[in-house]
Amino acid sequence: MKKNDIKALSVEQLKEQITAETDRLQKLKFAHAISPVENPMRIRQTRRLIAQLNTELTSKSRQA
Repeated sequence: MKKNDIKALSVEQLKEQITAETDRLQKLKFAHAISPVENPMRIRQTRRLIAQLNTELTSKSRQA
């Protein structure tokens, strides 16, 4: 997801996206613990996306 896409989301969409990405991160971590994931960089990318979504959510909630 690009920065412009994240900025275009509403607060509700941001919250939904955060929960979806958190679930994805948890599944990736469990899969990686059992057997190595094909692309372990996806864990880092998902973590960073969650951080970007949280940052945008915080900035939008402060503006309101």
